[in-house]
Amino acid sequence: MRFTFTAPLWEWEAQANWFFVRLPEEASDDIREVPRMPRGFGAVRVRVRVGGTTWTTSVFPESKSGQYVLPVKQAVRKAEGLVDGGPVEVELEVVDL
Repeated sequence: MRFTFTAPLWEWEAQANWFFVRLPEEASDDIREVPRMPRGFGAVRVRVRVGGTTWTTSVFPESKSGQYVLPVKQAVRKAEGLVDGGPVEVELEVVDL
């Protein structure tokens, strides 16, 4: 299951310096529909590429919207020149099937 999308980078209000990108509703729905073993906070393991940076992490369902959110660590933001509110082009593959 692979997705490619562009979405703005945003900082979590509850915790400074935690940045995320929200997955599109359709991608979130597709991910949610696949039965899998439950993990903490509803996490789903993914492999991500942003620009020239690739890493493995987890996406989590956001409590407000139900859409999954992708944490974007500082090393990635710095390497790819990402800024708060700026667009992020994401290639995401679910590896937790």
